[in-house]
Amino acid sequence: MNRDLTRGPVMKTMLRFAIPMIFGDLLQQCYNIADTLIVGRFLGTNALAAVGSAFSLMTFLTSIILGLAMGSGTVFSIRFGQKDRVGLKENILASFALLGSVTVVLNIAVFAGTDLILRFLRTPQELVGMMREYLLVIFAGLLGIFLYNFFASVLRALGNSVVPLVFLAVSALLNIALDLWFVAKLGRGVAGAAEATVISQYVSGIGIAVYTRIKFPDLLRREAGIRLRGSRVREITGFSALTCLQQSIMNFGILTVQGLVNSFGTTVMASFAAAVKIDAFAYLPVQDFGNAFSIFIAQNFGAQKPERIRKGIRTATLTSLGFSLVLTLLVCVFAEPLMALFIDAEETAVIAEGMRYLRIEGAFYCLIGGLFLLYGLYRGLGKPGMSVVLTIVSLGTRVGLAYALSAIPALGVVGIWWSVPIGWFLADALGVGYYFASRKKRFSGTRGDLHG
Repeated sequence: MNRDLTRGPVMKTMLRFAIPMIFGDLLQQCYNIADTLIVGRFLGTNALAAVGSAFSLMTFLTSIILGLAMGSGTVFSIRFGQKDRVGLKENILASFALLGSVTVVLNIAVFAGTDLILRFLRTPQELVGMMREYLLVIFAGLLGIFLYNFFASVLRALGNSVVPLVFLAVSALLNIALDLWFVAKLGRGVAGAAEATVISQYVSGIGIAVYTRIKFPDLLRREAGIRLRGSRVREITGFSALTCLQQSIMNFGILTVQGLVNSFGTTVMASFAAAVKIDAFAYLPVQDFGNAFSIFIAQNFGAQKPERIRKGIRTATLTSLGFSLVLTLLVCVFAEPLMALFIDAEETAVIAEGMRYLRIEGAFYCLIGGLFLLYGLYRGLGKPGMSVVLTIVSLGTRVGLAYALSAIPALGVVGIWWSVPIGWFLADALGVGYYFASRKKRFSGTRGDLHG
């Protein structure tokens, strides 16, 4: 179902659009949760550490494609709000060409540079072979990731967040079934876990592409006057590159921290591998609410409805705060049983370190919820550059403090955990300060101005 986000009650409209996105990304996390859970239970701590370290790398690679898709989706949403059919179609064509090209280049680069990547991640020698085996399979899924994220961004820009959820649901269930079959039944090890994920990614990617082509032929059909124009490619590139940069900086910072975590040994690696999955799963609702909020802002910015944008900001802030408080309570209270899902009860040191990580991060989910809203706000207002600045502040603080604090003997690895909420707080303070400092012109700009 397509939804015009420029009409109707703000709270109801926003939530009805956001909830399928939230469920969709929760299901997407099931790809990685299933790998971690099954690998940890059936293949042991070393395999869990290898797959967990690879997860940080794949998150970084996916963030490049996801960032381009999110940036493109914001442009699509603005054009949809403007009722600019020609502009929308040409932007979709330009985005497909851009994302497809980047995916091909990315695929060639990671296959050629696998050994260099393993050295950059400071992978312990005993895990190198296992991690290489996993990566060489999982890299093959990048094309499936591109297909899903591109067509999901098109559908969401039109107000349809339900269909992407459906395809992810099917894919997530398939992934879990294949994981159990390949790893537990066939004994294919970490390569089997990767194969299950890649097959599932292609099911969701090809499936949503076929659906979009059948249900929205007018958007994708070539017709007279609609062609790949350099001006549209530059428009998409200019906007999406900043969103991609934001996502890449965010996840490159995490990847850099992963290398630091790896230097503390297999026990800390395994605890981080499990805890970071729980952490990412926990704050997905506020992350996806921020992404839905961005599309809401973009459609209303395109339709020139500043008062509706202001109401949306107030509503989204209260909603995100409510989400965050519930998540904080759940993660802090249930940290131990959540870790025990991934780690055998006898691995007490791994579970204890993971619990410590979760309780530090979980106590400050309100800060990351606010940061995701700020990212969404500035993207939707056609000012993705500000989102990049906030990301640099957040991740720069995190990486710098992680290395500085972990070098203090009294803190050690705990310094890495505390660097995260400190980074969130500083970025929030800057983002909110900028919003109020620029209140006189925050909704200014022409209907076609997508840069800033």
